[in-house]
Amino acid sequence: MSFFPSKKLNYAETHFKFKLPWSILYKPWPEILIDAPFQFVPGIKPTLWLVARDANLFPTDVLSIKIHIKELDIHSEISLKINLRKAIEFIPIELDTYPPGVYHLYCKIHMVQKDSGKEKIVERWNYPNLKPTPLVIHILKDHPPKPNGYVAGEIHCHTHYSMDHVEYGAPPKVLQSAAKAVGLDFVNCTDHAYDFHFKEEDYTTEDENPLTRFDALKKEIDECNQNTPFMIAGEEISVGNSKGENVHLLTFGSDCFLPGLGDCGRYWLKNKPTLKISEVLKMTNCHCFSAHPFQEMGLLERFIFRRGYWSEKDLHPNLKGLQFWNGIRDEGFKLGKAFWVSQLLKGRFLLPIGGNDAHGDLNETTAVHLPLISLKNNKHHLFGNVRTVVKVEDDKNITKEALDKGFEKGNCYITDGPALWWEFDKSGERAIFFAQSNLDFGGGFRYVKIYGQKKGEKKESLAAVQIGCPPTAVLKVYTKDYVYLRGECETATHKFALTSALIP
Repeated sequence: MSFFPSKKLNYAETHFKFKLPWSILYKPWPEILIDAPFQFVPGIKPTLWLVARDANLFPTDVLSIKIHIKELDIHSEISLKINLRKAIEFIPIELDTYPPGVYHLYCKIHMVQKDSGKEKIVERWNYPNLKPTPLVIHILKDHPPKPNGYVAGEIHCHTHYSMDHVEYGAPPKVLQSAAKAVGLDFVNCTDHAYDFHFKEEDYTTEDENPLTRFDALKKEIDECNQNTPFMIAGEEISVGNSKGENVHLLTFGSDCFLPGLGDCGRYWLKNKPTLKISEVLKMTNCHCFSAHPFQEMGLLERFIFRRGYWSEKDLHPNLKGLQFWNGIRDEGFKLGKAFWVSQLLKGRFLLPIGGNDAHGDLNETTAVHLPLISLKNNKHHLFGNVRTVVKVEDDKNITKEALDKGFEKGNCYITDGPALWWEFDKSGERAIFFAQSNLDFGGGFRYVKIYGQKKGEKKESLAAVQIGCPPTAVLKVYTKDYVYLRGECETATHKFALTSALIP
């Protein structure tokens, strides 16, 4: 959570003023918007979501939604007459089936306040002074490429249990539906540990028993798992690094509740970490990953919330991987990847992990730009866009135990489109790297590169490369001279993938 300008992305509470007399953002309406997954795999009918927050405070009725699909020149009006009365609501609106392609949807919402009778028509959302943008959805011709025996998942996202003054996530059932639409096999829901410590009806009042809300999330997850994709209840925990600063740690399906209040924002300058990284990792047997270890942040965020970065001193033996790809290949990604490689060269074979830190963000993220004054939006943290793909024994029967075994064996890759994986040949003397793309993700490759550390050397070198490859490429490398090998590829439309380290 952040009330100050920074790279941290949050939804904006448009009627919370910190008990101040004014805010340019303040409006006596619930937050209302139209959202949709950014892509739909074949066989899944496009669905929009009408999203409303705090309609319990500002009861509102939505009368209709007008939709214009630019590329098809389709105009339609859907009569709804929906009574919004809850703290948070996600209401599905099913569309027709459309041919594969990228579509821009312009949506207008006709709503009326229950008490005053005041009517309003807004385009896409009712966020004040934020220019409306169309929904952009990609109807895929083919499923995202993925080899047999592998499953793809969202590792870092938030449900409605991560809810406070300025941000919120989506109910697990909504994330499960979105995961199916974008082509995921599993979802790890990583709500803030500190949010479980506070009451849902009052984000500033502590709950004496955080297990109440944590157990409620696990119950919702269990109910989801009567269907697919497979859902997991994890946490994003605020923990103390070697400098006593707050950093974040992801658990992959928590086996117990792990506390972390350090940077929750409820105590202002009282922001000392609850537990150190090492203390938390000794309390759980589940796989844990550092969360966005080098994500950019503003000076005020560092000062007010005492947030910091991960370092080599923080790499406890029980840490399984680094989630350095956090929705976008920005400076945080570059620094994180370089740090990961530096550890490979020292024999620490941590897994590369990709996720999105999505707070219900299906098509776009809305964030505070200047507190109480302005908002901003982008497409950097979309649910399911960056995925972690792991090899399992049975990709048709996904369980937590099977996923844990997959991460333990360490054969995975991270991607926002193409597939890239490795295996040994029958002799065990050569590593084979396979790259696969399709027209949905740019067709052929700009490059496929294999890097490795040769025995006796302290740096990586290029072991194999193909430039201007077709949508399917195969590269083979003899392993006897290498400590490890790893692959990277990028398609013609800059979709990217990166493998874990293959160790001969």
